[in-house]
Amino acid sequence: MPDTDPIRIAAGQLDTPGDPHAAAALHRAGRDIRQLMTQAHEQGARLIHFCEGAICAPNKRIMSSDPSTVAEADWTRFGWEAQQAELRSIAEHAAALKLWTVLGAVHRLTVPHRPHNSLYVIDNYGRVVTRYDERMLSNTKVSYMYTPGTSPITFDVEGVRFGCALGMESVYPELFLDYERADVHCVLLSTQGPGASFALQAQGHASSNSYWISYATCAADAHLAPSGIVGPDGAWSARCAATDAAAVAIADIDREYENLARPWRRTARGDRYAAAAASEDSRTSRDSF
Repeated sequence: MPDTDPIRIAAGQLDTPGDPHAAAALHRAGRDIRQLMTQAHEQGARLIHFCEGAICAPNKRIMSSDPSTVAEADWTRFGWEAQQAELRSIAEHAAALKLWTVLGAVHRLTVPHRPHNSLYVIDNYGRVVTRYDERMLSNTKVSYMYTPGTSPITFDVEGVRFGCALGMESVYPELFLDYERADVHCVLLSTQGPGASFALQAQGHASSNSYWISYATCAADAHLAPSGIVGPDGAWSARCAATDAAAVAIADIDREYENLARPWRRTARGDRYAAAAASEDSRTSRDSF
């Protein structure tokens, strides 16, 4: 495939379990993921992107060590074996389909450290090539559940550069500006909602940074804002239905997208305005008409 050709990607929409000890539910989520991977592959996608906690998004109250309130999470309650089995099966399916797969999962650290809330990036050979760990955690997450990540990540697929964001990070524009500086073509934003605000923020980040955003959320949040792909103009290029059904949205990422906004904004953030200022003019005084 020539580097100037578009690349087709898919954003998934899933019914994600909240009870991390319900092994049957985690296995069902894994099967749903593989089915959507097959659908995306059949429609020509080269990469599919899933939501935060795709196999399981552990409920903060179920995880709490104190059943009467939200307290320190008890990670012995998490079905690690079930998640690992599904991750292995998903990686094998990615290799069979030659499909890059990015999905949210809990990444275990060594006790006593809390785990990361993460996105695994699995290549078209079924290998984990990198992992993004949520950095800007909510108050509950950082107080009781997770260890924050420390850095952005990027990876390239057929000449297209992707960045990752997770959870509530859509509320931090500086993260998305950093990806613009890293010359990404598309940011993969995985969340559990609330979609009404996060999806609008995704549109704003796409438009203000002139790149694509793939927005992957859970089916429970789809009535507010379903999964989809936002173009560099801030408009939705594709979206799933606003229902609780598992689905994929497909769009072609144009890596050659160019306009005057992105290079001009980089110039403006430099010293362009300082050079044009009239600071010596007496009329710049602010205390007169």
